[in-house]
Amino acid sequence: MTAIRNILIIAQHGRLQYEALLFAASLRHFPQNNDLRLIVAEPQPGPLWEDDPRISRPAIRRELRALGAEIVPLHNRIWGAAYPNGNKIEALHLLPKGAPFVFFDTDTLITGPLDRLDGTRATASLQVEPTWPRISLYGAGFAEIWGALYDRFGLDITPTLDTRFGADDWRRYMYFNAGWFTGPCPHEFGTLFQHYATDIAASPPDTMATQALYPWLDQIALPLVVAKLAGGRPDTHTGLDGALSVHYRALPVLYATGRDAAIEVLEQVTGAPHLWDIFNQYVSFRRMVFKHQGRELRACIDRAHLPQTYGKLQSMIRETGDWVR
Repeated sequence: MTAIRNILIIAQHGRLQYEALLFAASLRHFPQNNDLRLIVAEPQPGPLWEDDPRISRPAIRRELRALGAEIVPLHNRIWGAAYPNGNKIEALHLLPKGAPFVFFDTDTLITGPLDRLDGTRATASLQVEPTWPRISLYGAGFAEIWGALYDRFGLDITPTLDTRFGADDWRRYMYFNAGWFTGPCPHEFGTLFQHYATDIAASPPDTMATQALYPWLDQIALPLVVAKLAGGRPDTHTGLDGALSVHYRALPVLYATGRDAAIEVLEQVTGAPHLWDIFNQYVSFRRMVFKHQGRELRACIDRAHLPQTYGKLQSMIRETGDWVR
């Protein structure tokens, strides 16, 4: 096993800069992670951005560096404000070539040591719902849509199929949440990711005529990258989306669904004397953490009977008046 040593996230103005600080602080909360390299890609002003996307709070920049983060400029050449999800694709070339890596969406809380993550195999998050494709009565089915994509790039779909499920079940086909993904070489991964995503966007297969590409483009291309690199679905014991990390998306969701240990990490790192005033400047942290609305929400939710989809969970939280992001 070759352990991962390089971690990539994206930080820019607004909510993401606060989430990046929380990610970095939670990462370093565990001493085993102190030797891991954290690269923070920061999109730069340019023709693909109407506004300056850089980190706007000097205090956040200072604390990220104090936590050992390397803030590296990302000069967008393909995507930008029109599709910020593309940042994760373009930023992969900022990492060392040939060194195993893991990318995380910034709205992720680290809840354990990552020093033993295996970087020898390409894989990604299975914390996913059937968001794409959306099958219609008169359109192509799952087999035709995914089959056309694999055929487009000369890939064999057969080894990727989970044959426990039938042809009309979305779970039969490899589909990931792009909230985290790993691989043995970020340059190879990024080159494939960029090629597949731009090709699909420019000329979708005919079977995708009724399908929306955005915001799902990264998650459409990601399984193809993993398949090309002879990867697959993650080992159930990886610990990501489990004991080691939580892709929370929004703080009310974390309070509603997270393990007690995750809430403890959140409140310990945000309450640190040198950090709490920074986090307190952003409304979701102020309300959920420091005004204790997160704890109140958590107390009134039956976590043993949570809604099965993110949309229904979000609606349930909105009904309580506690939705904030």
